Amino acid sequence: MAVGQRGDPDRSANFGEDLLGGFLDLAPELPPHLVGPVLAGLVARLGGRQPQILLQDYGQKRLVPLEGEGLAGGEPLRIDGSEAGRCLLTSMPVERVLSEGVRVYAPLWGGGDQVGVLAVTLDRINDDYRRLLRRIAGLIASVLESKNGYTDLFFRTRRSEPMSVAAEIQWSLMPPLAMVTPRVSVAGALEPAYDVAGDSFDYALNGDTFHLAMIDAMGHGLNAATMATVAIGAYRHARRISIELAEIYHFMDRAVAEQFAPDHFVTAQMMRLDTDTGHLQWVNAGHPDPMLIRGHRVICRMNSPTTLPVGFGGAQPQVSEVALEPGDRILCFTDGLIEEHESGQQQFGEDQLIDWVNQLEKTDRGVREVARDLSHTLTRARGDVTSDDATLVLVEWRE
Repeated sequence: MAVGQRGDPDRSANFGEDLLGGFLDLAPELPPHLVGPVLAGLVARLGGRQPQILLQDYGQKRLVPLEGEGLAGGEPLRIDGSEAGRCLLTSMPVERVLSEGVRVYAPLWGGGDQVGVLAVTLDRINDDYRRLLRRIAGLIASVLESKNGYTDLFFRTRRSEPMSVAAEIQWSLMPPLAMVTPRVSVAGALEPAYDVAGDSFDYALNGDTFHLAMIDAMGHGLNAATMATVAIGAYRHARRISIELAEIYHFMDRAVAEQFAPDHFVTAQMMRLDTDTGHLQWVNAGHPDPMLIRGHRVICRMNSPTTLPVGFGGAQPQVSEVALEPGDRILCFTDGLIEEHESGQQQFGEDQLIDWVNQLEKTDRGVREVARDLSHTLTRARGDVTSDDATLVLVEWRE
């Protein structure tokens, strides 16, 4: 009897427990290269076929099939304009009726982030199948995330272009590009994804406090990546010993000054958000001012006093504060997003940035979708010129 067929009301629950329980028993010692074959076995027990694990590439432009025994493989799919891409961007299942059945796309959630999409073809679909596929996708996402730290398999799948050594270092530093929780969501984008060097960001959610830092190390290549590594490492250490924002700046400043020549520096911005109240604090060290988005429009640049960039021994930074309203978004970005340094080219500028933010925000989409589209839109508007790293982070607070 098929899963969920009438006349056997306990079948789906018992079948699901057996199916998912068996996978959970295998998961802790499952080698990374066998995740695909095990998934194929799970899908086959549902009567499914042509399973795919589609992972988002580092440029956030394509979904790349993971290779493995039992997996369908195939060519990468463009995120824009595909059912799988719609599933990724909306974090909602998508179903496509085919002559031979139903192609189902389920989001692969790994904690707050979505690592990709699970695709499978079934003869038919009902609520029992939907529930099982949702749970299978959640388990697969968690396994991929947990095993990613000790394999190159998933990294190689997601890398659709050659990557510089500096970019390898930067991506190894990065938290997930997105985190979605009931009170706070964050999403970021880095360009050029395969050659980024000095830009980076980091965040953490500790209880009811959300922490964010964005940095831009001077220069390009390995020197910039090394300086960014020191700055982010110092930020994490200071954050984890629970010191205040001004002291975090001094900790980072000393770390960079002690390791690099006197003319080397890192611009930085550090934020702290009380997710219960919406009270936001931040300090600025030579970084572009963030923007406050309310009601789907940029309402102001969050101007604040700035101290010297990290590494220059600046004065005690002033902590700025603002009370956010539910639904407010904060856009943080590096200067590469608004400046163009190619000879003869005009700077892109903050006014154009604001125009594009207002246009994209009208669509009332989540921060993951808006951050990705904004980064790609701005890259196209600059004529695909990336003479400097261009990084943005979008944060949303909800009551």
